[in-house]
Amino acid sequence: MKPKIQAVCGFGVGSSMMLKMNIEKIAKENGYDVDVFCGDITTSTANKCDVIFTSRELGDRIKQRATVPVIILNNFMNKQEVEEKVLSYLQELEK
Repeated sequence: MKPKIQAVCGFGVGSSMMLKMNIEKIAKENGYDVDVFCGDITTSTANKCDVIFTSRELGDRIKQRATVPVIILNNFMNKQEVEEKVLSYLQELEK
């Protein structure tokens, strides 16, 4: 299964693009094939995906409407945090 991952920020073009690239890089370095795309706070829960990665500031609003897991990141720029949470999600899928 190739998971469809949505990286969400306020407008879907700034920090979510950086997050998208980091998720893709982490997945590739660890042998995972993923489909990552950017979303914004307004349309994120309408977009078809398997999981949403977003910031703490937006997480609670998205969780209220989401039908998929929402993984909250404290800092999009913290490579260690992003890597830990991405790999944890992907490893859980393998079980």
